[in-house]
Amino acid sequence: MDEQRSHIISALVLHRPGVLQRVAGLFTRRGFNIENITVGTSEQEDMARMTIIARGDGKVLEQITKQLNKLIDVIKVRDLEPGNTVERELCLIKVHAPVEHVRSEVIQYANIFRGRIIDVGIETLTVEITGTPDKIEALIDLLRVFGIKQIARTGPTAISRGIKTI
Repeated sequence: MDEQRSHIISALVLHRPGVLQRVAGLFTRRGFNIENITVGTSEQEDMARMTIIARGDGKVLEQITKQLNKLIDVIKVRDLEPGNTVERELCLIKVHAPVEHVRSEVIQYANIFRGRIIDVGIETLTVEITGTPDKIEALIDLLRVFGIKQIARTGPTAISRGIKTI
């Protein structure tokens, strides 16, 4: 039996209204769950790149790929191989930091994780961090003891390493 794992699917699509809805609808009709989806402009004019993270075995991945390729607005689809992929996520974390020693510790943690302070309030600091989901989770775990007021995450986006493109 094939192993259930998260797959990172990169799709080059036409950049026009309704494409995201059609892709999401396809997943809904087929009973596939989207763990995460990010969409942004691509290097090609009038095209966008979708990064979709979905969990399943090889059969599920094959079905997702086939169904996406059937959509008129989808130009190209590729399953990104985990060992050959650059994956990053952006996270903003607002931390309760009402006193100087707490502020100092939060700043030190942010520096260790190559994050930065992007906003300072009377009782809060907001940290910006980019990295792998694991790196972001590790920083969140450390900052929880101070009291996290709010978290906003983009979800992962990814591209293949080297010269291979989709």
